[in-house]
Amino acid sequence: MGTYRQHLKRSVKDSWYVKYEETQFPSIQKGWVLPVERWAEFDPFILMSEDWFKRGTFSDHPHRGFQTITYVIDGRLEHIDNGGSREVLEPGDIQYMNAGWAARHAEEGVDDDIAHTLQLWLNLPKHLKKSEPFYQNVYSEKAPRMKIGGGSVKVFAGEVGSLKGPLESLVPITLSEISLVDGAIYSHLLPENHNSFVYIVAGEVEIGENRVNLKKHGVATLTFDEDGSGERKSEILIKSKHRRSKLLIYSGAPINEEIVPYGPFVMNSMEEIREAFKDFQNGKFGPEAK
Repeated sequence: MGTYRQHLKRSVKDSWYVKYEETQFPSIQKGWVLPVERWAEFDPFILMSEDWFKRGTFSDHPHRGFQTITYVIDGRLEHIDNGGSREVLEPGDIQYMNAGWAARHAEEGVDDDIAHTLQLWLNLPKHLKKSEPFYQNVYSEKAPRMKIGGGSVKVFAGEVGSLKGPLESLVPITLSEISLVDGAIYSHLLPENHNSFVYIVAGEVEIGENRVNLKKHGVATLTFDEDGSGERKSEILIKSKHRRSKLLIYSGAPINEEIVPYGPFVMNSMEEIREAFKDFQNGKFGPEAK
């Protein structure tokens, strides 16, 4: 007979609250959910920003060497790229972008809307940094959802229970949106070798074996087994302490490569960063996105 192996029970490793600062119009306010100088702790994630902005803040700009996952909290977000795409995302929608070797796009508030978004930068391993760029929209209603006692779980990426999210990242990740009423308890399963963090969008929750309390705008990184298996699951316990709690859980397998995040590019060396700037200046990223 085989030996039963219990799920790894996750605890909160570190936690903090996002600090916000007013920015210059048409940008309005910004906060760093994951500050870029700590990227090595967050691998494969690089940074996550929370932004409030109007049209004209993120007009035409280039990217190379990483992926983005943009979650719309409020307002409307218009995506424009130099391949001719123009789409509008609304609250609860997500856009995934593989910048690959040369993405050029704009992310704009629609009409007079204030767009409120979370944008995560997700690393690419060296052998994929010059892959072909592409975009994928995952509209809220297209993400599979399951009811749980006192709430629901929506899966945008990866596998959670019997659900599989439609987001097609080039590296192994999961992304789930969890909504819970006051007193609801839910045990969320993640691959045991995934580095993971939680962001509280609304309400108040108690998280992990060490029962850390977090309110809106709180962030927590979780313990994990880096030498574990992507096939085996680990468990993070969540208890809601508010009538309307909502949180996002992101997880991903570490890539374990040194990177250089610099401006709009993320490469493995400064030489490659300089090459990216030169390629953009020489028109290799294609025409303006407008």
